[in-house]
Amino acid sequence: MTNHSCTIHPDVVDDVAKRMVRGETLDRMSAFLKVVADPTRLSIVSALLIREMCVCDLAKLLNMEHSAVSHQLAVLRRNDVVKVRADGKVKYYSLSDEHINTVFSVTFMHVNE
Repeated sequence: MTNHSCTIHPDVVDDVAKRMVRGETLDRMSAFLKVVADPTRLSIVSALLIREMCVCDLAKLLNMEHSAVSHQLAVLRRNDVVKVRADGKVKYYSLSDEHINTVFSVTFMHVNE
């Protein structure tokens, strides 16, 4: 067993402990990231970054069954990633707010560095 010399900096530990994200906020952040980590849901978000779309158009674009797209949209909607607007019998989906665009854009830039 190796004995490592370790110097703890109490001021640093105390400062970070006071300021780091914890509790319910951390749980909500984790849940959000799990939702958008799915490749199919990321594809939907990518499409909705460009413009709002209905389920039929998303299904055609992603080469998926209507029911599968509806299921993924329901997950995204429950987690406040997308919102829906009805126009007669057609429902159009769009991103819930600008923060989704920011998260997607920053992630895109990071992985393409």
